Amino acid sequence: MFVKALVFVFASLFFSATTEASKCPVNGLPLIRNISELPQDNYGRAGLSHIVVAGSLLHGMKEIEVWLQTFSPGSRTPIHRHSCEEVFIVLKGSGTLYLASNSHGKYPGSPQAFPIFANSTFTIPVNDAHQVWNTNDQEDLQVLVTISRPPVKVFIYEDWSMPHTAATLKFPYYWDEPCFDPPAKDEL
Repeated sequence: MFVKALVFVFASLFFSATTEASKCPVNGLPLIRNISELPQDNYGRAGLSHIVVAGSLLHGMKEIEVWLQTFSPGSRTPIHRHSCEEVFIVLKGSGTLYLASNSHGKYPGSPQAFPIFANSTFTIPVNDAHQVWNTNDQEDLQVLVTISRPPVKVFIYEDWSMPHTAATLKFPYYWDEPCFDPPAKDEL
């Protein structure tokens, strides 16, 4: 009888703690998940649907993070760079990748434009300013994105002539905010 009561108390405590922490369920996730059931949001950016398929803060990943992003016609990322490598696979649609011509100078400079299309892939090196734009006015652009070294630190530019030193740091990034615990301050 005592053992049953102890198991009941432990199970109650475990499930209540799991329920309270369900916004950022690092432990206890099923191995196989249905992407259509994962949370999606636009984070205030009209035309974007962002799903964290496997994330550092949300799922406990250490080295990579995977996103599924869908851009409606005309929508785009901000001009930005980040402290990680990035690999894109275009699943459907088409658009344009804008890549800074001078990511290691004082400012990004006029971007080079590269057409992207279904079944194409491209990589963005660490700290190269870029922008992905759905320039197709007929269909959505859907990409699967893998980044290294999560959670991502993003520097956002107002335009291509803005100096790198003036770019605005956004960290944690929008999809990491709910699960981000800032490190404890060292009082010494």
